[in-house]
Amino acid sequence: MDIDNDAVLAETRAWVTRAVIGLNLCPFAKAAQVKEQIRYVVSPATNEEALLAVLCDEAQRLVLTPPDEVETTLLVHPQVLADFEAFNDFLDLADAALVDMGLDGVLQIASFHPQFQFAGTDADDIANATNRSPWPTLHLLREDSITRAVESFPEPERIYEANIRTLETLGVAGWLALQQACRRDAQR
Repeated sequence: MDIDNDAVLAETRAWVTRAVIGLNLCPFAKAAQVKEQIRYVVSPATNEEALLAVLCDEAQRLVLTPPDEVETTLLVHPQVLADFEAFNDFLDLADAALVDMGLDGVLQIASFHPQFQFAGTDADDIANATNRSPWPTLHLLREDSITRAVESFPEPERIYEANIRTLETLGVAGWLALQQACRRDAQR
């Protein structure tokens, strides 16, 4: 598969801007985006072993970099784990790697995938779009940052509920239009 890393990166940035921030799916993302503290990495990995190595390298880099320089890292991996079940299974390996590195409680991984599906939902349930990205993506987050953000947000448990309402209002047609807009943005 011939992957254009620049296009992958551009589409991912457009998704963060239009969906994650634009729909306010993560009320904490805008500040990091505005301050240019999100590190975007397109992995060249073509198998799980190589992806795990890149993930470990990026986790170490994030821990060693001051948060005012890099708050969080999006590791996009277009050439591996295109199947959601395989991607979901890989998350156990990724979490175990953080434990092995002594980073449990320091970093956590959020998962995004074009076919993301919450347990107990149908594949076409619009709620799944909260975690649907253009490409398979592992999001490395600092635990301290999550704690501060949650403490500063009244009723953080309501974020998910608000996201579902937003996506239900947007609807499937609106979500598809947003995805197309991200692809167009990436072509500019």
